[in-house]
Amino acid sequence: MDKILVHGGRSLEGDVRIGGSKNSALPILAATLLTKEKCVIDRVPDLSDIHYMLTILGRLGAEVERASGVVQIRAEKIITEAPYEIVRKMRASVCVLGPLLGREKSAKVSLPGGCVIGDRPIDLHLKGFEALGAKVTVKGGDIILSADKLTGARINLRGRHGPTVLGTGNVMMAAVLAEGTTVIEGAAEEPEVIDLARDQMGLKLSASQLHAADGRVWLREHRGEFDVVSVIPDRIEAGTFLVAGAIAGKRVTITRTEPRHLEAVLTALRTAGFDLSLTSDSVTISPNGSRRPLHLETLPYPGFPTDMQAQFCAMLATMEGTSVVTETVFPQRFMHVAELKRMGATIDLDDHRATIHGVERLSGAPVMASDLRASAALVLAALPADGVTEINRVYHIDRGYEAIDEKLNGLGAHIERVKA
Repeated sequence: MDKILVHGGRSLEGDVRIGGSKNSALPILAATLLTKEKCVIDRVPDLSDIHYMLTILGRLGAEVERASGVVQIRAEKIITEAPYEIVRKMRASVCVLGPLLGREKSAKVSLPGGCVIGDRPIDLHLKGFEALGAKVTVKGGDIILSADKLTGARINLRGRHGPTVLGTGNVMMAAVLAEGTTVIEGAAEEPEVIDLARDQMGLKLSASQLHAADGRVWLREHRGEFDVVSVIPDRIEAGTFLVAGAIAGKRVTITRTEPRHLEAVLTALRTAGFDLSLTSDSVTISPNGSRRPLHLETLPYPGFPTDMQAQFCAMLATMEGTSVVTETVFPQRFMHVAELKRMGATIDLDDHRATIHGVERLSGAPVMASDLRASAALVLAALPADGVTEINRVYHIDRGYEAIDEKLNGLGAHIERVKA
């Protein structure tokens, strides 16, 4: 098991290229189960979660080839059972339920694992499947779906804390091969959901509804014999490197990104006093000496993303004044706070709200990563800290960041990856 050593105090400067979106690639890969035809997906990031998904697809019978960010999949013959041993490491494995149900009218998939960031039930996924005509049984840790046929329906997928991103994609994938039209109300509007809908299934999309119709899968570029799907840039990786530039940078430019997907993050950084310069596919961040505290509230897209909350907590912990961060999407998602306090941060946690009293400087300390975004937050906090920060359980960070240590070193950081 690896750990990361961050030698703090170095300034960051330069350009960093953003990889393909993990949260877009995972459901796109699952959607290949909908067709017997060969599918080619480009710009697939090299992440452990992607590896797990490709392993699951292989165990379900798909032929999988991968080279240099391009994945080719042919799911000509598939089975419909994914046992616990292959889905336990990743919550997104649940998104194979939709395509298996849509294509084979049956599925048996173990309840998934993944990051522990609070209660994340899949009841809305199951509600959507039932509305399409499936019989749903949960027994012995397995989700069992069956249907004589699937019929389009009007389904509301809005939950207590907002829309369900994976649930919207999952129900879309089941509905694309159902008879008739499905309308999903309260659908998630994240760019990753829109990417799945528009580019992979030929669905018509409006702001609050997804209209699914029968049709071919795989649109977009055409290279020779096969249609090729290109994964959108990862907006959370982009936001993370912008915060790295804010917390320790002279001038940092992220390239091959989609600034329109980052509007809430960019607004927060501007409000906090950072200078931003945008092009159609890049963002440059520079400090201007007038940092200001923030009051942030996480919300479903296009609001401020919950997946950026931990990184902003790390930044605000070193900024003068008192900031307040309210988590409305996953109220229990504050396990990074205890580790930041080990580094000298002053944070008061009250239920789903963190009050952060900025300090002049943090100090390096041994810390433990609890989940994917918490891992990134600890790396960011360590960049300007005094001394060396030892971050353990960094397998979490490899789930969603491709070579984050190498990319930060390329900007001037001093980070080592060693065996624990």
